[in-house]
Amino acid sequence: MIHDLFRLRWIPEILSAIHEGKEGYNEILNAIEGISNTELNRKLAVLLEKNAIEKKSHGGYQLLDFGHDLEHIFSHFEEMSKKYLA
Repeated sequence: MIHDLFRLRWIPEILSAIHEGKEGYNEILNAIEGISNTELNRKLAVLLEKNAIEKKSHGGYQLLDFGHDLEHIFSHFEEMSKKYLA
C-alpha cells in the first residue's frame, strides 16, 4: 500500500500542503502548481480511502497519523534530493 502511494504523482505535494496548514480544497489547489481539479479530487479520494487524511466537519482536510508519517518520509526524500541532486 505504501509503495503504491509513493508511485502516485501529486501525493507528496498534497500531503505537504495540508501539513503546512492549507486545509481547504482551493488552498490546496492553489498551493500546487500544475495540478488540475480532476487530479486533486482523485488524489484526495485515494488519501481518504487509505486513511492518510480526513475531511473536517467544516469541509477542510487534515492529516491523520498515517498521513503525518507519509509526509515525514516524503520530506526526507525532498531534503535528500536537494542535497545530492543540486
